Amino acid sequence: MSDQSSSRPSGFDRRAFMAGAAGSALVPLAARAGTQDARAPLAQDPALPVDVTLRVNGQDKRLSLDARTTVLDALREHLKLTGSKKGCDHGQCGACTVLIGDRRVVSCLTLALAAEGQEITTIEGLATSDRLHPMQQAFVDNDAFQCGYCTPGQIMSAIACVKEGHAGTDADIREYMSGNICRCAAYPNIVAAVKQAAPDIMKG
Repeated sequence: MSDQSSSRPSGFDRRAFMAGAAGSALVPLAARAGTQDARAPLAQDPALPVDVTLRVNGQDKRLSLDARTTVLDALREHLKLTGSKKGCDHGQCGACTVLIGDRRVVSCLTLALAAEGQEITTIEGLATSDRLHPMQQAFVDNDAFQCGYCTPGQIMSAIACVKEGHAGTDADIREYMSGNICRCAAYPNIVAAVKQAAPDIMKG
């Protein structure tokens, strides 16, 4: 007599059990993920412009910029202040030097967002009415430029050099102006200009 009980369905479906177990395990994970997503702040799309207010030459300028925009590009492309020159665009030539606070910085490597709330001074902000800044006048008096491309950055850096107390000797001036390259090699005249302007800057 054959055992018929082995051929009868037992009522247990292995596939249904495994599917149910897997589904019940995923429910708390999905619920937890949904809670976390609801509480997490939404990341801003980096491609979207960011509102920023830059204080340039004593005036507040409201701009909407790509977050990666440098101070140099904000000045030249958005504010049309083209005195600061784009030379190497790698921070090595000094042509783009501006003052942020009392510090000289290469604006091609400084993000505009990082300069928000600080005073940015460019070559356009030095002269008052019809009177040149003492360093500008000294560059003219000493013929401290030829092609003139590097001159704005040279002047801004020279002002900071004096205020930093590094204009006492020719050697100091050469050392602390070495980050500004003049491809026309007007270096002796630049040193003479810095020495001429130093007393007036220190007084003012």
